[in-house]
Amino acid sequence: MTRLGRALSRWLLLAVLVVLWEVATRAAGSAFFPPPSTIVTRMHALWFSGPPGRLFLTDQAVADILPSLGRMAGGLAGGATAGILLGLALGLSSRAYDYLDGVLQFLRAIPPPALVTVFLVVFGFGLRMQLAFIMFSVVWPVLLNTADGARAVEPLYLETGRAFRLSRRERVMRIVLPAALPKVFAGLRLALSLSLIVTVFAELLPGTTNGIGFQLTVAYSMFNLPAMWAGIVLLGVLGYLLNELFLVAERRVLGWHHARERAGA
Repeated sequence: MTRLGRALSRWLLLAVLVVLWEVATRAAGSAFFPPPSTIVTRMHALWFSGPPGRLFLTDQAVADILPSLGRMAGGLAGGATAGILLGLALGLSSRAYDYLDGVLQFLRAIPPPALVTVFLVVFGFGLRMQLAFIMFSVVWPVLLNTADGARAVEPLYLETGRAFRLSRRERVMRIVLPAALPKVFAGLRLALSLSLIVTVFAELLPGTTNGIGFQLTVAYSMFNLPAMWAGIVLLGVLGYLLNELFLVAERRVLGWHHARERAGA
């Protein structure tokens, strides 16, 4: 099946599921589960009925969507940068990896929501706490995948680099990092989806005045179920779009890797 055929099949399946959802919710007539048509109408009224000059974004969209994306981008960038740098350092040092592996696995296993109180005590309410919380949550998949990728580099490649008298920095940039990139991108993809989740969770906490999570809290407190479902569906759409954009970037950066895999297959 061609790529176009696969895409059409996915969209057809999605359309069928939405139609079934519409029929089931209308038949049930429950106020807790509004039909998709009602949800989409509320999404349009809340966020996408603005002027064309603003890409149809309303003032509510600017207050809800953009702050969430900003927090997510800031936390993801900080966590990913720290994860890649620390992962490369650990992957290049077998002794450090052996010493710290248990500690890292322990910290990774702690659910981030369980540490909210700690972050509130250290950073207080507000943007600093949210960014620190997001960074802590997303750093682990990037760090551990980068370390695994750096450790998996063929020793022969490193010996060749030394034979050509490449400095340590040059060996890292020209040999280790390119070889570890597939693992790095695997960790980044996990971090991307996780960053959206923890961003919304951080916005559910007291002290937040905007964002999608804040809008969900307001809708729930007012028993505005269509608006609450609109926020949930919006998160799903954003997650899908961000994942697709990430896959496009990954295919461009790792084109050589995918070509080698196809040649090997």
